[in-house]
Amino acid sequence: MPQPTAICVYCGSNSGRHPEYAEQAHAFGSEMARRGIALVYGGGKVGLMGVVADAVLAGGGRVIGVIPRQLVELEVAHPGLSELVVVETMHQRKTRMYELSDAFVALPGGFGTMDEMFEMLTWAQLGLHRYPCAFLDVRGYYRDLRTLMEHMVDESFVKAAQRDSIWFGDDIAALFDWMRDYEGSYTPKWISSRSVDA
Repeated sequence: MPQPTAICVYCGSNSGRHPEYAEQAHAFGSEMARRGIALVYGGGKVGLMGVVADAVLAGGGRVIGVIPRQLVELEVAHPGLSELVVVETMHQRKTRMYELSDAFVALPGGFGTMDEMFEMLTWAQLGLHRYPCAFLDVRGYYRDLRTLMEHMVDESFVKAAQRDSIWFGDDIAALFDWMRDYEGSYTPKWISSRSVDA
């Protein structure tokens, strides 16, 4: 696929224990702006969410935030975005973020980041989209998650091709190169005769 036009970034509403998390979020946002790629994200001004948004804006880039009404105050909606979309539910938030994006990247984050990113991985697994999905692995934050995915493959719950379609790494330039060269494909899930007969 060509270079993405809008990357959906999932990340923490906190900045984490180590300064490298914010430093890499800033570097990622700056590189998005330099390449003319819009940011789609959860709309907050705090934590890594705010860092990546501010970096894109500082570089002259476009930032679209999508946030449920009930979280406008809790996640402290960013007042300086190019566009802030306020929706009613988390389901609407995730759907709208998907509709606005053609790539998905997870920076370090918590349960919300995992929920949102794994929904995109699941949709790719089901053939609902063929966009690149990547984890920016700052300080080895996602090392154990990658190990878990290997275990899923070993135990025949995930196909190797599905695991291999996901990028893990800490090199921002390499991530953008990978997204530019990404060729989406659909690997059907298997349903064994044993599970059908059960």
